[in-house]
Amino acid sequence: MSPTLLPGDRLWVDLRAFRTRPPRAGEIVVFVDPEAPDRWLVKRVARVDEETGAVDVRGDAPELARDSRRFGPIPSRSLIGRVYRLYSPPERSRDL
Repeated sequence: MSPTLLPGDRLWVDLRAFRTRPPRAGEIVVFVDPEAPDRWLVKRVARVDEETGAVDVRGDAPELARDSRRFGPIPSRSLIGRVYRLYSPPERSRDL
């Protein structure tokens, strides 16, 4: 699968998306990097375990991605928000 996002893309993120509901498989999310807490990562939700509150995240380019295959599922409390729009560069602008 080719990556949905490229380096330098600018995104709109809904910071309130998960206050009233859990994330869903297929959504693109922003979360605190479990290996470097001062950094945020953007990945796609692959699976949600609602019993434990864990989220399995995957990158669209598995050969390059640092994701749950490396650091395991992340706690849903680490989620910052859901990406809903790529706004820049203008020629790639679209809803996600």
